[in-house]
Amino acid sequence: MVDATIWTAFARGIGLGGSLIVAIGAQNAYLLKQGLKREHVFVLASLCFVSDATLIAVGCGGFGTLVQQSPLLLHAAGWIGGLFLLAYAARSLRAALRDPGTLEVDSASNAPVALRAAVLTCLAVTWLNPHVYLDTVLLVGSIGGQYGGSARLAFALGAMAASCLWFYGLGYGAAALAPMFRRPITWRVLDALIAVVMAAIAVTLLAPEISGLPTAIG
Repeated sequence: MVDATIWTAFARGIGLGGSLIVAIGAQNAYLLKQGLKREHVFVLASLCFVSDATLIAVGCGGFGTLVQQSPLLLHAAGWIGGLFLLAYAARSLRAALRDPGTLEVDSASNAPVALRAAVLTCLAVTWLNPHVYLDTVLLVGSIGGQYGGSARLAFALGAMAASCLWFYGLGYGAAALAPMFRRPITWRVLDALIAVVMAAIAVTLLAPEISGLPTAIG
């Protein structure tokens, strides 16, 4: 029987990974746009997923190990990760209440895009975005570093699973979702859900620090 900590770590990885990845950004907007046009969907979704999984592995494997071996870094990660998530939650809540996102695909941009051009653009919006390193390597890695052994692997796999489901779901589900996501209310609901999940995870990180309990798990 799999230890409950493994399932908890896996679920936490899905929750954090999913919350980070669905935030409105250039990468998601580009994939959604190409999904609407039904061009190179599998290749682009695969590029996004492999890129994300690589960064998650780097964060949880390399940076996570460094954090795990240093009590000082472990506590710092708890504070930094928790406060960052609270700020992220506040930003999402503000977007839900005041400034919902929209995605418009105008007719002028609907000309077919060559595979090479699509791949280069996808790589650019993924790897040239500084937030991807902050979110995936630093944040996911620091939180994953609070787990040890199999639990850390489960956390990383959970984050990767969220990435896989999101990118392929977004790419292939774009045509069906397009009318809904052109309405501001849809982005409002999505941002509100992101804010709730982010805030909940932040509390689990900050509560042990505030109470003086150790944050290392397993």
